[in-house]
Amino acid sequence: MTLRIALILGSTRPGRRGEQIAAWALEAARAHGGADYELIDLADHDLGNLDEPGNPNLQRYQHDHTRAWGELIDGFDGYVFLVPEYNHSYPGALKNALDYVYREWNDKAAGIISYGGWVAGARAAEALRLVLAELQVATVRAQPTIATHPSFHTGAFVPQEGLDTAVSGMLDQVIAWSGALRAVRQAKKQTSTAA
Repeated sequence: MTLRIALILGSTRPGRRGEQIAAWALEAARAHGGADYELIDLADHDLGNLDEPGNPNLQRYQHDHTRAWGELIDGFDGYVFLVPEYNHSYPGALKNALDYVYREWNDKAAGIISYGGWVAGARAAEALRLVLAELQVATVRAQPTIATHPSFHTGAFVPQEGLDTAVSGMLDQVIAWSGALRAVRQAKKQTSTAA
């Protein structure tokens, strides 16, 4: 069965540059191949502020939007997070989306493409790694970064030299780890079914 990998656009800010980056990244991923890729734009999901009363680990969701979000996230083998840096971290909308569910993220792989000013979103990626580890998401080492000043000097996104190679290397790692972790999830499922 073909691996499914979601590219998650982690900003909902009006006028964001992430939409152009996400469109380019999705095209690059599809050209790379090795999996089926789908873009998830957080702006398209009306999650609101976390409003589930219970622990997401128990999966006793009370709201339709949470159940829909959980089903969407659960359907992927891996993720690529497209994350801007806001004040040395990543956007609150992404943290909120991560917190809504728990088990649906477990035992999956993820890559991060960060973008921002002078450090190209590197601090946002590092902060995101800490949260993904708690969600039992294995992040790959390869981490493409996009400095927005040169990449948007014309107003439109122009990928800098080497970005396509960096993204391809990251995708190779995400695909390999996603396949390996699929086997982990299947083994856990068999163990829980037999119990």
